[in-house]
Amino acid sequence: MTEVEEALAGRNSAIAASLMTEDGWVFCKGIKADDHQAFMHRNEAAVNPFLPKDVAPRLLWRVDTDGWLLLGFEHVPGQHADFSPGSTGLPMVADAVRTITTTDAPSALAVKREMAKQWAAALDSELNLEVPDDAHAWSKKNSTTVAKWARRAPAYMDGSTLIHSDLNPFDFLVSDKARVVDWAWWRPGAAWVDVAQVAVRLVAAGHQPSDAEAWAEQLDAFRTADPDAITAYTASLVRMWERKFAGTAATEGARRWFEYRLGNC
Repeated sequence: MTEVEEALAGRNSAIAASLMTEDGWVFCKGIKADDHQAFMHRNEAAVNPFLPKDVAPRLLWRVDTDGWLLLGFEHVPGQHADFSPGSTGLPMVADAVRTITTTDAPSALAVKREMAKQWAAALDSELNLEVPDDAHAWSKKNSTTVAKWARRAPAYMDGSTLIHSDLNPFDFLVSDKARVVDWAWWRPGAAWVDVAQVAVRLVAAGHQPSDAEAWAEQLDAFRTADPDAITAYTASLVRMWERKFAGTAATEGARRWFEYRLGNC
């Protein structure tokens, strides 16, 4: 190794850096093998051979040594995606998401990872709690409506499509095309889920909900989804994110989008 460039983003790895090796640049992420988050790295290593090659960087090696788990990935150029209105990277983001939504999840690894079951479990825990004190005033006033719609979300999320499940600007690297990284939370599920994940981030980045939906509707997975599925999903995001990420742009984007969809039901 002759050169190291530390990654500027990422929160789930103790080590995240680009390494210049004898064979060229490699992106390395690592964590202590007994860390409670190490399962994420193992999930990502297991699914990597099944990911679409035009979208996800290849895993080149895995090293378990001296209590550390290290993963070396194909190094890809690019900047994190700009989701703001007018961004020139959004067509490339759409191309990457289209590929994901037409890829089957690896059935051999899918046991106990179903999106619908995972979402239902998370919602069951959340809906048994009171609305958090720091939730938006609109959410408090409409808490019964939010909960009613949120409770319906898992029923629409079953499927066998590969789902990244956490598509945000930091998980895209954009140059001549968009690549998608950080697959630790992949799931099998309904194809529209990842499109909706991007759409809510578009609202968070300044798009009007109608414009975010117009972007999403270029993708078959979203355009053919049951409208109630999208409404229920946005409600579930509001309910869960207002506890975990109160006051953030993402949470406010989810709330704005749900409010918009209620007005169009």
